[in-house]
Amino acid sequence: MPSMPHSYDTLRSAARYVRSFRDKIFVVKLGGEILEDPQMRRNVCGQLALLWGFSIPVVVVHGGGTGLDSLCQSMGLPVEKAAGRRITPPAVLDAAKMTFRRLQMDLVADLEATGIPAVGVSGVDSGLVKGRKRPPVAVDGQTVDYGMVGDITGVDPSLLRHLIAGNYVPVVAPFSVDENGQVLNTNADTVASEIAIALKVEKLFFMLKVPGLLTDVTDPSSLVPFADLAKLDAMEETGAIKSGMRPKLTAARKALNAGVNSVHLVSGVLPDAILAEVFTNEGSGTMISLCSSTEA
Repeated sequence: MPSMPHSYDTLRSAARYVRSFRDKIFVVKLGGEILEDPQMRRNVCGQLALLWGFSIPVVVVHGGGTGLDSLCQSMGLPVEKAAGRRITPPAVLDAAKMTFRRLQMDLVADLEATGIPAVGVSGVDSGLVKGRKRPPVAVDGQTVDYGMVGDITGVDPSLLRHLIAGNYVPVVAPFSVDENGQVLNTNADTVASEIAIALKVEKLFFMLKVPGLLTDVTDPSSLVPFADLAKLDAMEETGAIKSGMRPKLTAARKALNAGVNSVHLVSGVLPDAILAEVFTNEGSGTMISLCSSTEA
């Protein structure tokens, strides 16, 4: 059947981005709300498979807060957070180990089903993410003891580079380890940012249940397509950035200031949202960069 005029324009446009991003690493962070939904999880995996098939190396960092909340509630353990970050007594740390291992296994299985050779690791493996126990800190005017939570002191990306060189996709669970071998629960957004910095990646993605950064969290149409750090400052001043988004934007700021080219907040619900963000001029979510340029 003859093709319609301009029917290959989309392919030509996408090819330009494929050439631009080939062999440049992307870090993609997936949250627990997406991982706990098999359909959403498989949709994201299918998109990651296409990136990988275009020779764009991918490192996946996953959280699991939704599942951990459920397990803690079923075990009678506290579910406490401050400034969007979990308070983790020893029993909750053990629950986190169980939850993240379960989610990681399901995620790796779905990636394998798309043809991606995925390998599940954690920040503990090969000293990937080093940390120290967070001391009590002031949060919103109160002193908070986060318990067995790690602040990252360093990232050794050697294991990830080895896996990427072998054409594997690493899937990283968010733990760190201190100098005495103590495992620490570590915010997944922060882990993703620090890994992105250590690998000097092209793009860092945070997958969300909303379309991206919103000026009104109750209105999906209030999407902010492009933002720089000044825009984030202005939104924080107006109270538009709520607690759950704060760790992501803190991680985004650090990544950008450390040399990551761009950070993207993208829907994990909408079909092909990652692909639209990467391979089209319009994008699908929010691109954050140091300057206000709208170029991908």
